[in-house]
Amino acid sequence: VSLQAQSRGGKCVPVVCDSGQESEVRNLFEKVDREQNGRLDVLVNNAYAGVQTIIDNRKKAFWESPASMWDDINNVGLRGHYLCSVYGARLMVPAGRGLIVVISSIGGLQYLFNVPYGVGKAACDRMAADCAQELRRHGVSYVSLWPGLVQTELLRDHLEKNDTGEDDLFKQLKINFSSGETTEMSGKCVVALATDPNILSLSGKVLPSCDLARRYGLRDVDGRPIQDYLSLSSVLSQATSLGWLASYLPGFLRMPKWIMTLYTSKF
Repeated sequence: VSLQAQSRGGKCVPVVCDSGQESEVRNLFEKVDREQNGRLDVLVNNAYAGVQTIIDNRKKAFWESPASMWDDINNVGLRGHYLCSVYGARLMVPAGRGLIVVISSIGGLQYLFNVPYGVGKAACDRMAADCAQELRRHGVSYVSLWPGLVQTELLRDHLEKNDTGEDDLFKQLKINFSSGETTEMSGKCVVALATDPNILSLSGKVLPSCDLARRYGLRDVDGRPIQDYLSLSSVLSQATSLGWLASYLPGFLRMPKWIMTLYTSKF
């Protein structure tokens, strides 16, 4: 990461921090406070430790999986994101500016992988909305960013080395992996948000990376356009009964947000 930052003309100061430990989170932000004279412009909550647990327990119902899976997925994850948000906001609020981003996923909208995963992602989206409610009057923004399928090293290694067997979800991941987003695409989205003079108008919202690519004219670092996973053709391709329709639909037709809202209605 440090070398990538330097190659783009930036500077990176690596710091070891277990975001599952509040004392370490507090120490990190105290270090930022001392060394940056209290200035913190952007905080991205992305630390996560649940990927291997998800892989190891795929195809298992929640009662068949270790109860500790909840902590594996949501300790260094949802809880850590909240801790960092608390200490980050304590630096941003006095300055009257700042942007906090929590990395979530479409798993906050519909079932994906397992129960703790979906609950954690839905909670990340709600955390962005509720934190934004309290931060807005102080000039600080908080958003939830949904990347699409991301070409992480761990997922690449798993898909290359293991047979997906009868696991339909991992089969689909393997098919779509080559067209997934690079790990740097989310960074491009964050830069665009952090430099948007009207960022407060987006505060509290869930922002899919494909929407941000359209809004800011972004392409991935390798020049590829971002896959629009909210297009009707993409959504229908995931539905076994309607997948045949996908190839007949133009890419500009998108899933209306009001349909997504109705789909997740609890009442």
